[in-house]
Amino acid sequence: MMYKILVVEDEDILREVIVDYLIADGYQVLEAADGEKAIEQFHSNPVDLVILDIVLPKLDGWSVCRRIRKSSGIPIIILTARSDEDDSLLGYELGADDYLIKPYSPRVLMAKVKRFLEKHADTIERTPLSSDGIVINMESRLVYADGITINLTHTEFEILAYLMQNKGIVITREQLITKVWGYDFYGDEKTVNSHIRNLRAKLGSKGNCIVTVIRSGYKFQEEPL
Repeated sequence: MMYKILVVEDEDILREVIVDYLIADGYQVLEAADGEKAIEQFHSNPVDLVILDIVLPKLDGWSVCRRIRKSSGIPIIILTARSDEDDSLLGYELGADDYLIKPYSPRVLMAKVKRFLEKHADTIERTPLSSDGIVINMESRLVYADGITINLTHTEFEILAYLMQNKGIVITREQLITKVWGYDFYGDEKTVNSHIRNLRAKLGSKGNCIVTVIRSGYKFQEEPL
């Protein structure tokens, strides 16, 4: 799964360092330099983890944490320049999962990110995927479109699940091949195109959720209201 992480830090240099480390570790990253932008990014993009500074312009980190927790249980790692016990306790009371005191080692932060994502991976996989009337039960491998059961092949199921798990993200054909077929796949991109065509046909009107991105690949996005 391609994890997406929101980094909220008003100091440009510190934010750039965190972003560089995350990208090097293979994560997709969203950035925000103030609290209001952080909330906007969170509500506009599905994210798997938030790295959150406390002292922010416009809206402080405590308020951001509180608002995120109203609708999501994703991991939140707080960054603070203060070592007061009251600060850490307040963070936990608001729903933060962990915190680091500045200055901190970026490698320690990356280790915490990895641990939390691994910890929550099983939960993410077991939770039914649902978007725009399409529901995937990962355990039973059943797929429904507007309440109607859709019979998919193993490969079609894997493609749909992968696209929905990364909703809004462009997935290249090479990524689909690696994820669904593995590194030893001897076919070509036409095979991917064929499976996508069949998948769209089986989903009927919901097939429009699988969008072709020219010269890039595919992405899953909800139909506009």
